[in-house]
Amino acid sequence: MANRFQSQVIAMIHDSASQCSPETSGLSPQRLKLLQNMPIFGALSADAINFIESRCIQRQVQARQAFFYEDDPASSIFVLETGNAEVMKQCGDEMRQLRQLGPGDSFGEMAVVDMNPRGATVRAITDCDALELPAAALYELYQYDLEQFTLIQMNMLREISRRLRYLNAKLAATRPDILETASKV
Repeated sequence: MANRFQSQVIAMIHDSASQCSPETSGLSPQRLKLLQNMPIFGALSADAINFIESRCIQRQVQARQAFFYEDDPASSIFVLETGNAEVMKQCGDEMRQLRQLGPGDSFGEMAVVDMNPRGATVRAITDCDALELPAAALYELYQYDLEQFTLIQMNMLREISRRLRYLNAKLAATRPDILETASKV
């Protein structure tokens, strides 16, 4: 499965090769500052943020509509600019809220990192504006500036790790039996 996904990403990169040139203008100073303050873009250069932002898709999702559903194929991550959303997981016959998201939060990283389908549903609580960052844009950044690509990958993994630590602590406090079983996987 990973090989097919990688082939699709490579095809997308070649299709957009004409866009793969250094970007040094385009973002207003206010928008640049806003993006620099978001954890996923932390420590990235202005040039790299502009490069990435120019390849993002602006998404507007109305309240109660989904950004994506659990088990959907994944090829992008999202960064919430305005509004609030919720991460929902199917648990038997019911949907359970795992967490709420607000401006600056990113979501969908896990599926892009491990190249598997979406692990949860993300639904807008209020009207939302978000940047959708295609995986192909990350691979373009890899070709353009390896150091900046490495930084954004580290930022994504930091977010995933932070969430995992939170869940480990919660499981240790409430269900140590599940945590013990999970540590053997």
